[in-house]
Amino acid sequence: MESAEGRFQLRRGDWIVLDRESCPLVQSDRRGVTLGLAIGGGLAAAAARLTETGLFAGRGGVDRDELRLFVRLWRGAERRLSDQVSLDGAGQLAALRPLLLFIGAMQREMAVHIARCPGRSHLRKRQVFSRLQRARLYIEGNCDRVVRIAELARLTSFSTWYFSRAFQSLYEESPQGASVRMRLERAALLLRTSGMLIGEIAAACGFDNCCSFARAFRSRFGTSASHYRRTALSGSPTHSAKPGGSNGKAPIVSGT
Repeated sequence: MESAEGRFQLRRGDWIVLDRESCPLVQSDRRGVTLGLAIGGGLAAAAARLTETGLFAGRGGVDRDELRLFVRLWRGAERRLSDQVSLDGAGQLAALRPLLLFIGAMQREMAVHIARCPGRSHLRKRQVFSRLQRARLYIEGNCDRVVRIAELARLTSFSTWYFSRAFQSLYEESPQGASVRMRLERAALLLRTSGMLIGEIAAACGFDNCCSFARAFRSRFGTSASHYRRTALSGSPTHSAKPGGSNGKAPIVSGT
C-alpha cells in the first residue's frame, strides 16, 4: 500500500487506518484481497462520536476469528448500503454502525494513551493524539530513509519543539529514536526473509554506510547482522531487541 504516509506491506489479518488526505493505492497479487472503508465529511464526525474516542491513524492486526467477524460485518454493511442507495447520513451511519464499532474496538488499546498527550481538555488531547499517530505512521511508512523532525512538524502543524516534546511524552521515545528503531526492525525482517546483501539492506533502510548500520544493528540486537541472518536461516531463535527500544504501545496503523 502506498499513501501520503509512505509505503506499507500488509499481510493477512493486518489493518491500517489512514487520514482523509492519505489517497491510498493498494496493490495485491491474485491471491490477496483487501477490504476497505472510506469515511468522510459529517459521517466521519458521527463515526467518531459513535466510537467514543474516534478513529485514529495507525495499524495493527487481528486473529483469525476477528478477521472472519470483520469480513462478515463488512459484507453486511456493503449489502445494506447497496440495497438502499438513497440513504441519508443517519441511514448510512446506521448501516455502518456494527462495522464502525468493531474498528473502534480494534483501536481501544491504542486510544487509552490519549490521556498522556498535552492539552487542557479531552478534545485537545484527542486532536494532539490524532496528529501524533499520523506522524508515527509516517515514520513507519518511510523506513527506507531518515525522517527529519521538520517534516513531522509540518505534517502535524506543530512547531518542532512542541512536536518533539509531545511525541516523547506519548511514546516514551524521541522521533529520531523511533525512526532508527523502525528502520532496524525493517532491516531485521529483510535479513530473515530476503536474499539481499547486507550492504543493500543497509542502504534500503536509510543508512549511509555499512559501518554505521553495523554499529546501530549490534546496539539494537546485541549481535552482528550476518550472525543474525545465519541464526534465522538455521531455525534457531534470533536475538531479541534490547529492552528500552520499544514503547510497548499498540502499533500505529491505519485502514481496514
